[in-house]
Amino acid sequence: NVADYLIVSVRADEDPEDVLLFLVPRDAEGVTITKIEMVDSRNSATVQINDVTVQSDQLIGQSGAGLATLQKVLNIANVHLSAELLGIANECFGRTLKYLTERKQFGVEIGSFQGLQHRAAILWTEIELCKSIVLKALRALDESPGEAGLLASTAKAKTCQVAELASNEGIQMHGGIGMTDEFDMGFFIKRARVAQMLYGDRRYHLNRYAELRAY
Repeated sequence: NVADYLIVSVRADEDPEDVLLFLVPRDAEGVTITKIEMVDSRNSATVQINDVTVQSDQLIGQSGAGLATLQKVLNIANVHLSAELLGIANECFGRTLKYLTERKQFGVEIGSFQGLQHRAAILWTEIELCKSIVLKALRALDESPGEAGLLASTAKAKTCQVAELASNEGIQMHGGIGMTDEFDMGFFIKRARVAQMLYGDRRYHLNRYAELRAY
C-alpha cells in the first residue's frame, strides 16, 4: 500500500492467451487500495480495479511478451522467498539447538535425550539440502535463465516444507515458551507461514515442477 504505481497484468481481448502488463498510478480512477494486516506484520494490501482506462504509453514491453516477463519476475521473487524461508529455518534450528543445551530436566540437558537428538539431526540434514538447492536456484537466475523456472519451483517447494518443519519442531522442542508471542519462535512460524503462501505454495510449485518437466 506504499507504491505509487502498480504493475497490472491483463488478458488481451483479441487473444486471451496474450498477457499484457500495464503501469497504473495508484490514484487512477477505479483503483481502490485497502491495507490489510498480515499475521506476520508484513506490509500488504487488497487492490481492487474497476473499469480503469489505460493508454498505450502505459504498456510495459511488447504485446505477446507479458507472460514471459511476468514469469521471469515471479521466478526471481520465489527464489528470494526461498532464501528467506531458508534463513527462517536456519534461525529456528540454531535457536532450538541452543535451547537444547541450556534447558534441563531431571538434572540433565534435554539435548542429551536421544529422541530430540534424532529430530535435530534430521532437521540439520534438511536445512543443508535446502542450502544447496537455493544456491543453485540463485545461480540459475544469473547464469542459466532457461532453468530458472524449474529451479525456482524446486527451491520454493523444498524450503516451504523445511521452514514449516523447522518452525514446528522449534516450538515443540521449546515447549510452552515457544508458543508465546513474546518469544521469537512465534514470530518465525508466522513469518514462515505467510512466505510459504506468497507467489504459490508448496503444492503449486510441485505441480509447476511436474509441468515444466513434462510429467
